[in-house]
Amino acid sequence: MNILEMDLGPLAPEHPIEIIVGIILVLLLTWLIAKAVVPRFEELYEERTETIQGGIERAEKAQAEAKAALEKYQAQLANARDEAAQIRDDAKSQGAQIIAEMRANAQAEADRITERANAQIQAERDQAVREVRAEIGGLATTLASRIVGESLQDDQRVQATVDRFLSSLAEEPSASDSRTVNRA
Repeated sequence: MNILEMDLGPLAPEHPIEIIVGIILVLLLTWLIAKAVVPRFEELYEERTETIQGGIERAEKAQAEAKAALEKYQAQLANARDEAAQIRDDAKSQGAQIIAEMRANAQAEADRITERANAQIQAERDQAVREVRAEIGGLATTLASRIVGESLQDDQRVQATVDRFLSSLAEEPSASDSRTVNRA
């Protein structure tokens, strides 16, 4: 069957040369596309591939930099935490040292105050003993004057008598204390 004999309707060429010219034009168009358009498309594809590949490489590089920065910051954070712990420990030890110093100072101050209070108490006791001795001496002299019926105005003799009496009173409690210890 011949193509020219087929009924192609409106597509049927009127002249057989149209088929040859059509084939030549198709081949020419194919060659033109292969020489001009395809290389440009290949160029665009290659540029696009390079752009995408470069973007991927830049993204990988940025990701690696970000990862390195993250590791660096984590290391700095760990160092900061260690440093903070060291500072906290130093502060605790300094606080304990300050507390110990304050306690020692307070104890020394308390000892000084106690010593001063004891000295003041001893001074007041000695003064009270002197006053009581003088009072007892005066009362004893007055009592003795009334009993004897004559005035005992010789101060030296009276004072010596009162001192002997008070000394004997002071020795009696210590003697009774030693007897109590011996009984035990």
